[in-house]
This record gives sequence, structure tokens and C-alpha cells, in this order.
Amino acid sequence: MNIALWLARQAQLRPERMALFLGRTEFMTYGDFHQAALRLGGALHAQGVKSGDRVALFMKNVPEYLIAEYACWYAGAVIVPINAKLHAKEAAWIMQDAGAERAFATADLASDLAAATKAQVITSGSEAWQQMLGHSPLDDIAYRAPEDLAWLFYTSGTTGRPKGVMMTHRMLMIMSDVYQSDCDLVEDHDVALYAGPLSHGAGIYNMMHVRAGASHVFPVSGGFDEREILDLSQHFGRIHMFMAPTMVQRLTRMAKGLQIGGEGIKTIVYAGGPMYNADIIEAVDWFGPVFAQIYGQGECPMGITALSRGDVVDRDHPRWRERLGSVGRAQSAVEVRIGDENGQTVATGEVGEILVRGDVVMPGYWQNPEATAKTLVDGWLWTGDMGSMDEDGYVTMKDRSKDLIISGGTNIYPREVEEVLQDHPSVQEVAVVGKPHAEWGEEVAAFVVCACELDAAALDAHCLSQIARFKRPKHYIQVDALPKNNYGKVLKTELRARFSEDHS
Repeated sequence: MNIALWLARQAQLRPERMALFLGRTEFMTYGDFHQAALRLGGALHAQGVKSGDRVALFMKNVPEYLIAEYACWYAGAVIVPINAKLHAKEAAWIMQDAGAERAFATADLASDLAAATKAQVITSGSEAWQQMLGHSPLDDIAYRAPEDLAWLFYTSGTTGRPKGVMMTHRMLMIMSDVYQSDCDLVEDHDVALYAGPLSHGAGIYNMMHVRAGASHVFPVSGGFDEREILDLSQHFGRIHMFMAPTMVQRLTRMAKGLQIGGEGIKTIVYAGGPMYNADIIEAVDWFGPVFAQIYGQGECPMGITALSRGDVVDRDHPRWRERLGSVGRAQSAVEVRIGDENGQTVATGEVGEILVRGDVVMPGYWQNPEATAKTLVDGWLWTGDMGSMDEDGYVTMKDRSKDLIISGGTNIYPREVEEVLQDHPSVQEVAVVGKPHAEWGEEVAAFVVCACELDAAALDAHCLSQIARFKRPKHYIQVDALPKNNYGKVLKTELRARFSEDHS
């Protein structure tokens, strides 16, 4: 079944119900949302888009995002959402890898993308967009089998090049079902507020809200503005949001400063990085029992474990602090275990790699059988995350087997940054690691061996010409040589230890 049928059914049942808001302003009813998707889908079909074709979405958070998404699904296409923070060259590479011959983009991103790709770029709100909305609607919503692709989610790998995670219609449907049972019940009078990027977790959660006939609110700022979020929460009530831990910290700080409580907030799901106990305790004390935690990754979207709001607020259990520091228990649709390097289950409490299998797990990476074979072994997804499981099934993450940096809930892969810096003529060697940061979790730091005096401004400009701003190093440290083992591998643990030594 095509997951977009959930929109068609809501439009059939309650066409006059408001679906989309831009800030407080009414934007579109469910009936109009459905018709716009049908017409946009009809235009795509007339342009030659067939079932299974890929269409990219390089857009900020605007109501048109969901219209384009459902139009693609109505036409049978596969969406390729691209993080709006990425450089246009990075977005163009993803489109090329996905075989996407067209993209929808917001006005602030469209021209740079058009210059970086030969594919067709359609700007939301433009004359071309309006003409597509005036096209005759599709006669029928395309049939899609459960195993057909719905979403290509590009996630960076240790090689530095993004890999396309194949998400099927079945995966997204089961993820939506499990959310209802293990995290939060969505009802028609609820409101989804999109403060995080729709290309990631926030966007993956739109489907269960569409199915319930809930409203969808897009901040006028287009992103995360603490005061705006508090204002919208008080205005609409029963707000649901997805946030990275650093966003929770910032919202708590703003709310306490303004003396605004949790009025209007129903649920905040946090994920995407480490949440420290002190921060979530402070947030719960201020906002109340509105928090739940999800652990997932693109390869198993939002679907590995969950920490319920009951566990988040519990202070009576003798091990409540350990549970609060965990990522919860296995969600209903998956099996989770901790394996050693050979995949054998370790003893309770011992550390190993977190392994998961179930219908929410991807079938593989797009056109990358080698990476698929390394990640999916005998039906189990090797997450690359290290952790332990207690006797009650609570999983606690310990470390990552990959060297990724998580800054503000966003994954940054050192190899990708290193490859860019290595191209600069003054750089002889470079190693990129995460530097602890009180607010963002980590910042990108580059240890550089230079042929001359290090010029941080020049290296910064070089990075900004190739990769997204948020990936560039915040710290450049010139060293005479990088620490290495006998095999020539850079010892990044020694580089990270230097940051601890600086504060000792």
C-alpha cells in the first residue's frame, strides 16, 4: 500500500479540517492539501515521472515541503530529502547518486542547486510551481507494494561519502504504528510543530500525524527559534515536537528565563545525540511529563528503542538514574541484542555492538552491495553503536565504533572534512575529532600538520567552498606530527585526550 493513501483518506473524511499552518496563519485544509498533491503529482507524471523514479527535496521547513512529498508519493516516486544545511555541491552529488533528475527547492537554495546540477530544479512558490498546481490532477494514486521504496535517506559513512538508506512503504508504516504503541498516541486535535529539519527525524514523524488528521505547523523562522516555539505552543496547544538534546537545553533555558512553563506542549521526543541526566532532569522539572526518547538511525528509522515518558519522569525506581541515562527498551517491531565482534550475544551488562532486526530495518543501501553486506549480517543490522543491556532490557549507549562527531544532534563524519582539508596546498596531514562542548555536545576540531604557519581563515574559506558550514572545524590546532601506531594509523584517542588534559 502507498503510505500517501493516509492523506487521501483524511481528505475524504474531513476535507475542511485545517492541515497546514505557516506560523499562526492558516495555509491549507486537508482537502486542499490532497488536491494540491494530486495536481502536482499529475504535473510530475506529465513530465515523465514514473513509479520508482527519484525526486529530491532540497527545502527549508515550509508547508510546500509536505505538498511536494505527498505529490511524489501520489505519482509513485521515491523522495530523496536532502538536508537544507548542505552545500549545493553536496546536494548535487546526492542527486546524481540517487539518479534524481529533478528536485524541489526553496527559493533560498534553488539557484545554487541549479548551478551545481544538470537536473531540473523547481522552486517552491515560483511561477513554475504555480503552473504545476494548475495541472489536471492524477486520476489515481499510484499503487506501491509494501517492499517498494518510498524514501532514500542519505547518511554519511566512514568513507566520507553519503550512503542512500532504502526506506520502504512497509518500514514507514510499521514505524508509524510502533510510535503509537511505544512512544505517544497521536490524535486528530494534536499539532505537529516542525522545528527540526524535515529531511530527518522531524519529517519522518509527519506520517502518523497525517493519518490521525492532526495539524502541521511550520515556524515562520523556518527552523528552531526558542521564543517562537513557545509562542506557537501556547497559541495552538497539544504541540508535538522532535528535538535534538541541544534543542531541549536551549528551549529549557529560554522558558526559564521568560518564566514560561509547559503550557501547550504535549510531547517532545528527543533523539540524535547524548542527553545528559542533569539536562533532562532540569527540563522535566520545568516543563513536566512531556518527554520521551527514541533511539534509531537511518537504517532503522526511529525504530530501535524507546524510553517512555513514564520512565523519563520516574524518580521512585531504585535504578531510575541508570534508566534515565539509557535509550530505553526495544520497540515492539524489532529485536535488539548486544553482540561481540563475532555477533555472539554478550552477557547482561557487558558492552558490545547494538544489533537489531525486524521489519523497520532497511533492506540495504542504494546501489551499494558492499556496504550492505557489511552492515546487514544474517538479518541483523550492525548499528556501529556500542552499548550494554541490563536485566530489564534497558539499553545504554557507551560509545561509537565509528568516529562520527555529533554536534547539536547532527552527524558529522571526520573523514569527509579531512578529505577537503587535505586538498589545501598548505596541509600536509590532518586528523579531525570531536571536541567536547557544553551546549552542542561536540565541536569539530582539526589537528593540522602544515608546511607553513597555519592560516585558519584560509582553511575556513576552503572548507566553506566545498562542504556545509556546520561541518567545518571550529578549532584548528597546528601540530608538528600526528600520533600514530606501528601501522601508521592516526591515534585519534590521543588527540581527544589532549582536550581533557587542557582542562585538568
